[in-house]
This record gives sequence, structure tokens and C-alpha cells, in this order.
Amino acid sequence: MARLLLIGNSRWHWGEWQQGQLRRHWHGAPPGPGADPPAEAPDLWAAVGPVPMALAPWAGRRLGLEAVPLLACPPTLGVDRALGAWGAWRCTAAPVFVADAGTALSFSLVDQAGSFLGGRLMAGGLLQLRALHGATAALPALGALEVPSAPRQDPWPKAPAAAMGQGVLQGLAGAVALGFSQRPCPEAPWSLWLTGGDGEALLPLLEDQGLKPRWAPNLALEALGQLLEA
Repeated sequence: MARLLLIGNSRWHWGEWQQGQLRRHWHGAPPGPGADPPAEAPDLWAAVGPVPMALAPWAGRRLGLEAVPLLACPPTLGVDRALGAWGAWRCTAAPVFVADAGTALSFSLVDQAGSFLGGRLMAGGLLQLRALHGATAALPALGALEVPSAPRQDPWPKAPAAAMGQGVLQGLAGAVALGFSQRPCPEAPWSLWLTGGDGEALLPLLEDQGLKPRWAPNLALEALGQLLEA
């Protein structure tokens, strides 16, 4: 059983990989300053967020951007985006549009040959909620976006907190839908992939718009596992 670690901007993502599958996964807040090394060392890890000194003994097990076999990959691309984009393309061998709804909402496009075509970045759900609270006099502090339930939440709520959540959710979903509609060569067999912490909340809204995203909450971790085997 191999242990994987992906250090994101706001969370650590762990996984256990065996025989070509992610057997178990969990997520948590990053350790504080001066924290002890992890109880079990990661066999392979990658990072876009701050790397604590506790991981220094395993620096040789860190996967860099250059090890992700994504063609035409710019050197400034985040390794998490590269892993997700390559992982989705590897599953389809066709053009993919990957929407990663994490700390940032990122779009990554890959063509049929496996070449990175570009993407977009915007503030994710929690960043938008924090900005609304911090830049206004009366809007409340919210900790996360809520997953729409059945029946769907009121699209025009009266309470400020609900209005904030609904506005941010609809804005993120609208950005995904618009971005996918503007993909190059739309006649090609593109697939829409959705991942990231807010992806589950966006999924029903995208389905309401007639889209059929492939929900892959552990897309980057699974790609990390595939590269470990390679």
C-alpha cells in the first residue's frame, strides 16, 4: 500500500494507492508551524501550498511539474492543475475541460494529443465569501458553500447569508458553463470534468443547465498514484 500526499493551497489531501486504485483518501488542514513529521512518510507527494520543514527528510520523493507528462505545459503551471488535466486526458485520450473548484476555480484545457491549451483562474467559493464579509459592513462570515439539497435551495433568498451562498454558487456554476461553451473546436468530443472541494455543490447546478460533468473528486490524487506506478 503506497501513501500519497498532495499539498493544496488550503488543505492536505492524503490517499492510499494499491493495485492501480485509490483505496482510501482523506483531507485535512495543514499542520501548524513546528509540527512533527507525518506518522507515516508519503511514498510520493506534490505541493502547491507551503511545504513545512517536517517534510524535508522526504524531499527526494517530491514530484515536480516536470515529471507530469502533460505536453506544452508552461513552467508556471501549478502541479495540481497539471495532475488533474493529465489525469482526465489519460482516462479519455480525447479533449478534456477540467474545472477544479478549490481555493481557486481553475479551468484547464487539454487537446486530443495531450497538449495543454490554456485555462482560466478566478477566486473560489470561500475566497469570494471572505471578500464579501471583509469588504462590507454587515454581511456575515460564512465558512463554506452548502451543497444544494432536494428540493433545490431558493434561487432568490431573502436572508443575506443565503443570498451570499446562492450568489457565489450560481456565479461559479455560470463561469463553468460559459467557459465550457467557449471551448475551442466545439465539434471535437470534449468531456467536462469536475473536481475540487466545491465541486459537489456545483454538480447539480451544472446538471440543471443540461451539462453532464464527470465528477472526479480525487482526480489529482489518482493521477499521482498513476505516476507512482510509472
